[in-house]
Amino acid sequence: MRMYYPRRSFIKQIGAALGYLGLSQRIGFGQTNDEIVYSKVENTPTVISTWKHGLAANESAWKLLAKNANALDAVEKGVNVSENDPKVMSVGYGGLPDEEGYVTLDACIMDKNGNAGAVAFLQGYKNAVSVARKVMENTRHIMLVGEGAAAFAQKMGFPKQNLFTEKAKDKWLLWKESQDTKSKQLQIHDTIGMLTLDSGGDLAGACTTSGLAWKMHGRVGDSPIIGAGLYVDNSVGGAASTGVGEECIKVCGSFLVVEMMRRGAEPVEACFEAVRRIYRRHKKIPDFQVAFIALNRKGRVGAASLIKGFSYAVMRAGINRLIEAEYLVK
Repeated sequence: MRMYYPRRSFIKQIGAALGYLGLSQRIGFGQTNDEIVYSKVENTPTVISTWKHGLAANESAWKLLAKNANALDAVEKGVNVSENDPKVMSVGYGGLPDEEGYVTLDACIMDKNGNAGAVAFLQGYKNAVSVARKVMENTRHIMLVGEGAAAFAQKMGFPKQNLFTEKAKDKWLLWKESQDTKSKQLQIHDTIGMLTLDSGGDLAGACTTSGLAWKMHGRVGDSPIIGAGLYVDNSVGGAASTGVGEECIKVCGSFLVVEMMRRGAEPVEACFEAVRRIYRRHKKIPDFQVAFIALNRKGRVGAASLIKGFSYAVMRAGINRLIEAEYLVK
């Protein structure tokens, strides 16, 4: 087992050298040289999101940013794409249910002023992040849960619908037959987290999920928890997480990433420190995934995961790319 410890000076020196030579070898934190240059373009509208389905979400957010829309509108409409897509079975409509067959959603959103809204254990309303925004803007609270969150969504005019698709039901029935608690299907947790930087230099973030497949009824992960699943400080940057939420909650992961950037860490370094904290709690090779994305106020991006297999999408200047993140435990 080998653990990776990035160093800013090393990345800068090697990146400059390869840029001069015109090479695109894998260096630094697991990106090709052109990707490192791309990730370090400063002070321009940027979208970063988790997983492959973040590509489509980025496109939606970028359409707004390209028209000088604010970061908050862009991030909401961006993650709505994943919430509305039944093929994304870890978010919104079509999300895999809990062990009793209920699709329950968690989400939060945060704006440039540090305002936040969240919903947890929401049933019957696919755009959980939009309900969370209404909580932020139309109540004196930050989080509503369960039946209270559903009643609020109805009051705000959101249409109620059955989120349990036939495809998700078929998968749930297969799991019920096998009762395989060690199944890889149990580990599905491809939360979408998104961070945006607009043309005015302001940040926003959102995180939305249907949570762990076959979770206990009533379980809530890190996604709706400010400081765990998402954190934004407009003077510093933002961070979002994905993976096993319980592990992220224990280290206040997204808040930690932002605080590391406040101390001067590059986004990738900050993300590595968060996954390193999680690793140290276990002191053994992990059999679960946790990953973070980060975007600082200058527009620099970064990501890191605990183990191999996490990818994130970055869109800037109309170019949308999926990047394989470097991981901590080799």
